[in-house]
Amino acid sequence: MIIIIFGVSGAGKTTVGKLLARELGWRFIEADDFHPAANIEKMRSGHPLTDDDRWPWLERLRDQIRQSLAAGENAVLACSALKRAYRDRLQASEHVKFVFLRGDYALVEKQLHSRRGHFMNPDLLQSQFDDLEEPEPDEHVLTIEVGHTPEEIVDRIKSKLHLANSG
Repeated sequence: MIIIIFGVSGAGKTTVGKLLARELGWRFIEADDFHPAANIEKMRSGHPLTDDDRWPWLERLRDQIRQSLAAGENAVLACSALKRAYRDRLQASEHVKFVFLRGDYALVEKQLHSRRGHFMNPDLLQSQFDDLEEPEPDEHVLTIEVGHTPEEIVDRIKSKLHLANSG
């Protein structure tokens, strides 16, 4: 199984994803690691990515998802996946599950400003919210509200997805 934790920058995808992967004994995959240098520099300099910037990145992620599934490897992937078309592209199998970390602008902005060592320019948060297409019911996405501790969020994900503590 691949669990994709998605949402805007600063919602807690990496923190929650790493903790969930560690508790399950699964691999953690950071989608940002699949961006070409040009995308990272664009975001660092305060320019939002376009769909044209994102499609090759999404293809690389889809390839990684397929490879992991083919190898029988369970993984947690932290990825923005802001638009439905992006999530549709990443839905490489029925074994891919999505978890949306939803929070209002003020809360996410507070979290974003408290983190260190990330290339994402905080000035781009509004563009993330502008691009965000919240999941529709037919997408079968688990939505979790941010504002809880990462441990509480992980416990909620494990409960809702019926995941054991290992394997």
